[in-house]
Amino acid sequence: MCALCGVLGGSDHWTDAIARPGVFSRNPEAAERRRERSRRVQCANKLLTFYGLRLRDWQGSAFLLSSATGKTEIVDHLAHLWIKAERLTGRKCDPLDPALIARLEASGD
Repeated sequence: MCALCGVLGGSDHWTDAIARPGVFSRNPEAAERRRERSRRVQCANKLLTFYGLRLRDWQGSAFLLSSATGKTEIVDHLAHLWIKAERLTGRKCDPLDPALIARLEASGD
């Protein structure tokens, strides 16, 4: 997307469930959107534990990404997750890392 579309398009991201039917989500109910967001956090944490990180929802408007040592970054939306993860760990974090995939397959997740 060009920078102008990003500015004019608002702060919603395609990974967020919002109230407009048919846009990003089929869930017009606030409780269901909240559950959807919670499921995204759970899925992300299955990957992030490999790097010693944990993601939490923050008031339904952003996420908090924390390391085992307590360092924390605010993540506006999931598109920024891996950039922030690399900043916290000081190393490359690849969700397609063969070792991570093997660990997930071994655990059945």
